[in-house]
Amino acid sequence: MFASVLIANRGEIACRIARTAKALGMRTIAVYSDADAGALHVRLCDEAHRIGPAPVRESYLVAERIIEVGRRSGAACVHPGYGFLAENAEFAEAVATADMVFVGPPPAAIRAMGLKDAAKTLMEKAGVPVVPGYHGERQDPKFLKEKAYEIGYPVLIKAVAGGGGKGMRRVDRHADFETALEGASREATSAFGDGRVLVEKYITSPRHIEMQVFADGHGNAVHLYERDCSLQRRHQKVIEEAPAPGMTREVREAMGRAATEAAKAVGYSGAGTVEFIADGSKGLRPDGFWFMEMNTRLQVEHPVTEAITGLDLVEWQFKVAHGEPLPLAQNAIPLNGHAVEARLYAEDPDRNFMPSTGKLLALELPQGKGIRVDTGVTQGSEVSPFYDPMIAKVIAHAPSRDDALANLATALEHTVVAGPRSNVSFLAALCRAEEFRAGHFDTGFIDRNLQALTKGGHVVDHAAAAAGATRLARRGQEMLAARTKGADAAGTSPWDVNDAFGFGAPRSVPMPILVDGERLTARIVYNHDGLSATIDGHPAATEARFVDDGDDAVYVLTGGHQTRVQLADHAVDADHGSSDGAVRAPMHGKLLALFVEKGAPVTKGHRVAVIEAMKMEHTLTAPHDGTVAEVSAAVGEQLAEGSPIVLIEQTE
Repeated sequence: MFASVLIANRGEIACRIARTAKALGMRTIAVYSDADAGALHVRLCDEAHRIGPAPVRESYLVAERIIEVGRRSGAACVHPGYGFLAENAEFAEAVATADMVFVGPPPAAIRAMGLKDAAKTLMEKAGVPVVPGYHGERQDPKFLKEKAYEIGYPVLIKAVAGGGGKGMRRVDRHADFETALEGASREATSAFGDGRVLVEKYITSPRHIEMQVFADGHGNAVHLYERDCSLQRRHQKVIEEAPAPGMTREVREAMGRAATEAAKAVGYSGAGTVEFIADGSKGLRPDGFWFMEMNTRLQVEHPVTEAITGLDLVEWQFKVAHGEPLPLAQNAIPLNGHAVEARLYAEDPDRNFMPSTGKLLALELPQGKGIRVDTGVTQGSEVSPFYDPMIAKVIAHAPSRDDALANLATALEHTVVAGPRSNVSFLAALCRAEEFRAGHFDTGFIDRNLQALTKGGHVVDHAAAAAGATRLARRGQEMLAARTKGADAAGTSPWDVNDAFGFGAPRSVPMPILVDGERLTARIVYNHDGLSATIDGHPAATEARFVDDGDDAVYVLTGGHQTRVQLADHAVDADHGSSDGAVRAPMHGKLLALFVEKGAPVTKGHRVAVIEAMKMEHTLTAPHDGTVAEVSAAVGEQLAEGSPIVLIEQTE
């Protein structure tokens, strides 16, 4: 086995690789950006090397710096993880040129599958079924729009390069094609440096099912069964499971055969995933699935495959890269029970899944039989705007699908996240959704059920806010008592203080607060038994957990939701929105596009700007009819959360 490995990645996947490498007796070498100097993956590895500033294009995507670290540290091999340079053929070649082994497929295989249009053509020649569409070279918008019309709506615009839902748009109407194409191409250029797209038929009731494949340098290729990744939002996977609900032996054999043939067609070696789209309207059928793409790397969701097979896929990667044959033949690969993985993200489901950043003031991840957690952060870690906002992956394995989903829901409900907002309650609701539990779902399930799975938009939790107000009032009471501790000796008692925190006769006083940035008034009732708060008649929640942020505020955690309560006198209004006509950056990010200029008339809902954060685009719109009075930011500028972009004066 290799003596050492340089892990050319960060976060939970770097930690995951390091654990297996250490178990195999390898020296582990980490790389980090300025934003990750104190990150968990840096602390876990035997040594770590700085590779640049926080932005990925100045650090984790600079192949030359990573290669140089490999040379200096004497790394025997380089594991790219997933994302960043994992599917970069030039990087794989540079690793080999530097006399290190790339733990991944040959560069030729990466190139063959790296561009979706070429990959689909190759798969057609290999006899693998492919979704109907246009996968050619012509990219002028008028031609692509004509092709979309010929294919028939709905269609899917997809970036030729990359993956992970970047540069992807569903289009239902011919009139919307050009705007969708513009957004997909711009996002693809930003994410992959390649704005080219393909257009294909959108399958109704689509199920996203992928096969985990492995091949070695001795002509062997196997699959390690399938994963169902149909629960998605914005084409990003949310919950994955293995095996796929409703999968039959006949369909598995047909899909597995197609996947291994795809791997052999490109001379594959190592771990890869062949992704298929299946028509779920009539159940899974041998003639009802089509090739979408092949990811020439390990996948985020690989733990569910590890759970049902009992195998370590990273260990297999190292063995294959070392020149060894596959450890098991196809008929010897186990399949036991059911596994489900949930991606715990720093994002706010009640605010359209807006990414959330900041310090993790509290983080308690679940433990227990059949529960696995992969994470790259700890309490006190910073969720940075520069990288994917994943906090952890929570995986449950049990004998049955019902048990696995129930165990995962319980594990999520016992997860504590404070500081950045998280999707933990949304994930738990998904696991308990009746239709999903019954196996009745496709890739549109979340969008169809979004209101039931969330609050249907941000709604103030008055009971949680009242609990927070109670805590703040008691804190003020304690501070006052401390300040007047010696007053009794001078003949004055703190019980006689004549202000809002006094302890005299029972009374109700108002206390202005900010609840998640919204100004409210709590009513504080004082008596000799203590104090309590109400908001608009709502009493304080009795089942709540509190986390202080050290800045005159408290986080109230109830049922997986987080409510931030702050004394208004000490608070800065965090509203990014519309009452004053200002359009502000809703999170840290880069201004990608401006669609208005000073003096331009706009109507409510008019597209004003696009900001990129956490590798996703977010469109900002006009809050009301009016005229652009001021433009405060420039395209390409990095903006802090709350930064003004455009001011719109309302039409009289």
